Amino acid sequence: MHHIRLGQQLIRNELVEATGLSQPTVTRAVTALMQAGLVQERPDLTLSSGPGRPNIPLELAPSPWIHAGVAIGTKSSYIALFDTKGRTLRETILEKSAADLDPDTFIEHLMAGVNRLTTGIELPLVGIGVATSGKVTNAGVVTASNLGWDGVDIAGRLNYQFSVPATVASAIPAIAASELQAAPLPHPDQPTPVTLTFYADDSVGAAYSDDLGVQVLGPLETTGGSDLDTLGMSPEAALSTQGFLSRVSDQGIFAESLGELVKIAATNDKARKLLDDRATLLAHAAAAAAQQRKPATLVLAGSAFSEDQKGRSVFAAQLKKEYDAEIELRLIPTHRENTRAAARAVALDRLLNEPLSLVPKTS
Repeated sequence: MHHIRLGQQLIRNELVEATGLSQPTVTRAVTALMQAGLVQERPDLTLSSGPGRPNIPLELAPSPWIHAGVAIGTKSSYIALFDTKGRTLRETILEKSAADLDPDTFIEHLMAGVNRLTTGIELPLVGIGVATSGKVTNAGVVTASNLGWDGVDIAGRLNYQFSVPATVASAIPAIAASELQAAPLPHPDQPTPVTLTFYADDSVGAAYSDDLGVQVLGPLETTGGSDLDTLGMSPEAALSTQGFLSRVSDQGIFAESLGELVKIAATNDKARKLLDDRATLLAHAAAAAAQQRKPATLVLAGSAFSEDQKGRSVFAAQLKKEYDAEIELRLIPTHRENTRAAARAVALDRLLNEPLSLVPKTS
């Protein structure tokens, strides 16, 4: 499914070569995907290769269903519908603050937003995915301090409302998963290059993808002392957007958002110094994470990188000092791209892991 989804047209022999699976196994898998309406043959593009069965190309079929994806933010949330290729069919921003509403009320607004997007679309909804800050249990129960949530069973609510499977994940591994979903699978004889995703926004953390999928790194390395007065605090507490702005306010500089602080820093050297301190400490945490996993690529995501260009340069310079191995740096440049990537990843997670499990049951 992954190979066909990312490719144009492939023949079965190419799938045998790409996956390392036997011809009968590939044939059975392709037949099952065709019966599910996910894959189709293109006899009009058949390639003649001499005697024997002709090579009929395969491609992704027109999407038989839709997937909903949500990325929950502190002040607003992103909702979108995706087809099986991952193309955005419809999207909207829910201008409701999860932090200012009680969880039940917010989830009601969220479900109403999904319902509005699906109105008029004839294809069935077969799954919904949610990416959020904080910690998420395997059952989809969320605890997130920036949202004021403690043990909120959002997966249960969504499953009950829409009668489809609900996938809930932390935003950081969701963004890492989006990188994995968009990349061609290596040949079975070759290891999957490790990609490390480092996120700094409403929360701070890192996740990586390898042969086993996506894994979340444990607590980031404790920060040292600086003008930010973060000694003894975890990076998650001190360097998230709200934690950072709180440290900055202790220094007598007040800003409602990171973007506002960056504007202040254009004419305020102290504010600029604090932003650079944060970038330096983030680079220290990222370098320690890179030392653990030795990634080929480091993906930077979150407002700490997208909204503070000077801080991004400070981060890159400090990272080079602390981690001298060759590594490709890649930036997800905007908040919208971050949220769309996370929402798409959780929306399509079941499709790419267990595509046949989503086939609607007939009565």
